[in-house]
Amino acid sequence: MSKILAALIASLFAAGAFAADAQPAAQAASAAAKVEQKAEKKAEKKLHKAEHKAKAKAEMKADKAAAPAVAPAASK
Repeated sequence: MSKILAALIASLFAAGAFAADAQPAAQAASAAAKVEQKAEKKAEKKLHKAEHKAKAKAEMKADKAAAPAVAPAASK
């Protein structure tokens, strides 16, 4: 009988220790998800900026290519 009682008490302590460890693991997973989301958002912003810069550069090239063709006709 005392062995059964000792086993029950030991299992209560073990259950309490296991439950105490579960919260930090959930918080760590949540923190990792936030970090990942932040990194993804930063990468998306960087990509958008690069696309915008490339588009602006292409427009400037097109304007420069078109400008000399129009300029000599206007100077005559």
